[in-house]
Amino acid sequence: MLVKMLGKVIAAGALLISSAAFGSGTLSEMVTDIQVQVAHDVAMQSGIDWKVGDQNDYNVDMGFLKGTMVMKVREIGADGIWVDQDMDLGFAGKQTASSLIDPNTGAVKKMIVNGKEQAIPENNFKPVEVKEATITVPAGTFECIYVRLKDEKTGKEAEAWINPEKVSIGGSLKMIQPGQFGNVTLELKSFKRN
Repeated sequence: MLVKMLGKVIAAGALLISSAAFGSGTLSEMVTDIQVQVAHDVAMQSGIDWKVGDQNDYNVDMGFLKGTMVMKVREIGADGIWVDQDMDLGFAGKQTASSLIDPNTGAVKKMIVNGKEQAIPENNFKPVEVKEATITVPAGTFECIYVRLKDEKTGKEAEAWINPEKVSIGGSLKMIQPGQFGNVTLELKSFKRN
């Protein structure tokens, strides 16, 4: 299974995490990039198999800021797949984001954060390590692909554990990426695949 999955995600390793997150954009942009870049590779390999109502719930840990994020497939139409993200970062506030994704290529066609259309962030990450792994997160224990990436412009590294065959909406189980105030960690706490 993992060898097949590796074929789906290895090409996306370079694109898995694409901005310096809080340094140059919002947490929603960072997470959107993850789902979209994995979606791109999955779409190119075997098509995106997301359904309306698919949902991933994450814990968000930014050191002094902790919160939650819910990603949900809202709509599938002729123009693409709409994925919504709702974040609650406690005293730092709430944020909503929606991304329109091309199901044939995985490319982002439109991204809206807090009601305003945003430019799609630039990707500077390249894979430096890709291997099979097993990870335990609040949602359970999963076989997955571990990807370590390096930003070619800043030299900063990010890590991701993914399984798009088990978990919908990009398959992200855990992600650690440098942010403006330290590492940003996302961990899957539950998911629903229709």
